[in-house]
Amino acid sequence: MLQSKTISLTSMLDIIIIGGGPIGLACGLAAQHMGINNFLILEKGCLVNSLYNYPSTMTFFSTSEKLEIGNIPFVTTHNKPNRADALEYYRRVALSNKLPLRLFEEVIEVKREHDHYVVTSCKEVYQARHIIIATGFYDIAVNLDIPGEHLPKVKHYYKDPHFYALQKIVIVGSSNSAIDVALETYRKGAEVTMVIRDSEINKRVKYWVRPDIINRITEGSIKAYFNSNLKEIRESEVDIETPEGTITIPNDFVMAMTGYKPNFDFLEKTGIQLSDDGKLMPHHNAHTMETNLPGVYLAGVVCGGMDTHLWFIENSRVHADMIITDIVKKRN
Repeated sequence: MLQSKTISLTSMLDIIIIGGGPIGLACGLAAQHMGINNFLILEKGCLVNSLYNYPSTMTFFSTSEKLEIGNIPFVTTHNKPNRADALEYYRRVALSNKLPLRLFEEVIEVKREHDHYVVTSCKEVYQARHIIIATGFYDIAVNLDIPGEHLPKVKHYYKDPHFYALQKIVIVGSSNSAIDVALETYRKGAEVTMVIRDSEINKRVKYWVRPDIINRITEGSIKAYFNSNLKEIRESEVDIETPEGTITIPNDFVMAMTGYKPNFDFLEKTGIQLSDDGKLMPHHNAHTMETNLPGVYLAGVVCGGMDTHLWFIENSRVHADMIITDIVKKRN
């Protein structure tokens, strides 16, 4: 546990930041820079937990300077930082600035009480005047909602390609994560089949990777079914619904790279309003990031609801200064 000072659990905190990812850390740095030191960052997993759970071979789309927080340089020897670079950078930022972090402490409930909030975690109960929710979206996978999805061979997260050597793999999706899985496992000896609901590879795929996957599909090294959907999963085979009809192929693992979503249940339980247009966009002021609950703010990708391509580290870093500036203004 990293702490800049001892904080009494019964004392009133100025801010509790829920989420110890890059944007949660950025909010902590902004608070320090603006003279607020009576705050805590609560993280349900390890430091920058989502980044830790990224694939071990993952390379960022953004350059290192666009991933910097708190005006602290992110120095790498190559243009595109990888997972190891990012973990090293954010860990050093947290340590060197002595951010008050409490890790492996999941927040269970946030309730308003008079002029402040009571935050109940799996370990303690806190009081704070302001809450910043920076919980991201990587912890809850979007389900396929098809028979057999519960089988152990179905994975929504991917760590390393070696595990899938000599296996028959079906990959659902055509986003960056799906393409990385397809290329890496193919090059480790897997027999790869992709099931893609669109007519082509996603245009948002990293520009240096997209030609590679198109070429592998064209030459037949990787089989791809476009305008198709996975219909059912069984122990040793799967059914794929294609434009030509349903086909059945042998299968060892299904990699469901179908995306992830924020914890909407937690947001609604807290009292934050969500849009009813299917995007489930949490209500917030675009200038201050304050929600419909006074003193409760959103930061980072959680602001986008189901539109998880709207916010990234590089364009949501500004939320930290926007939020803390508003809090300081209210304090004064």
